[in-house]
Amino acid sequence: MILADKIIDLRKKNGWSQEELAEKLGVSRQSISKWEGAQSVPDMNRIIRMSEIFGVSTDYLLKDDVQLPEETRSEALPVSAEMTARAVSMEEAASFLDYKNRVSGRIALGVMLCILSPVLLIAMAGAQEAMYLRVSENRAAGFGLVVLFVLVGIAVALFVTSGIAGNRFEYFEKELIDTAYGVDGMVRERRERFRHTYTVQLTVGIVLCVISVIPLCAGLFLFGDSDFVGTMGAAMILVCVAVGVFLIVRASIVWGGFQMLLQDGEYSPAQKIENKKNDNLSTIYWCAAIAVYLTVSFLTGAWDKTWVVWPIAGVFYGLVAAIARAMRQRG
Repeated sequence: MILADKIIDLRKKNGWSQEELAEKLGVSRQSISKWEGAQSVPDMNRIIRMSEIFGVSTDYLLKDDVQLPEETRSEALPVSAEMTARAVSMEEAASFLDYKNRVSGRIALGVMLCILSPVLLIAMAGAQEAMYLRVSENRAAGFGLVVLFVLVGIAVALFVTSGIAGNRFEYFEKELIDTAYGVDGMVRERRERFRHTYTVQLTVGIVLCVISVIPLCAGLFLFGDSDFVGTMGAAMILVCVAVGVFLIVRASIVWGGFQMLLQDGEYSPAQKIENKKNDNLSTIYWCAAIAVYLTVSFLTGAWDKTWVVWPIAGVFYGLVAAIARAMRQRG
């Protein structure tokens, strides 16, 4: 195998586009294209750099008769065996980013409505017990439950319609992609323009979640320990958390779109292959988490507290996935 073919093979095994490899080597994309087309040969400094980033010897790159060591083959991403890189044009990439920007608000709103859904039920229950609301307990609970299910229904509709609209883009998250010339530069430019907004929304969202207990503490301090103050404080906690989560989810979805196209972080080629192996585990795990959340919430009625199931489930999913990966490697 000649050097040109080796560069192509190693680049694709790592899931990189020509532009990504060019950026790592500090050269132009046209240089990579010429090397892969055997129209020119990289200098020795570039050969050494390629050996470092590909994890192979310079002998392998320079000598046609030297084969890739067996242990190195096993460590490389077996794209042809595991997943095949899918070509992405500039138009497709731009359409995907526009979709992410549109859908981010809808999904964030759906999540916020789910968190807000029990607020009226909690508030009416507290007002009824404190005699501020002159209706029967059953009527107050019934009206609160109606509002809860209506809000959850609207949220589900937002999730479903957003998912259907994005069916054509599912492969960005799960498959390896090979972007056309210029795509990486366009994505990085748009990501940099969004970086300030992402930082502000993420920071404000996190701060709102952290300080959400302040209304409850202030109410207890000013009006004393009473069931009504505690109930209203719990409702305000959910309102603050809902707004904070809205900002976090919206910013994260848009930022995630950039990461998918650049195949960075959790969307790197290696992670995509690992996620593909965890598909069944992920489905079972999150279905179980939903069942636990709904069961505990309806049995206890503590909707203001049971939302902590989700951050806990997120932390434990990482542990479960790590255990599954270790078991596969051992097997």
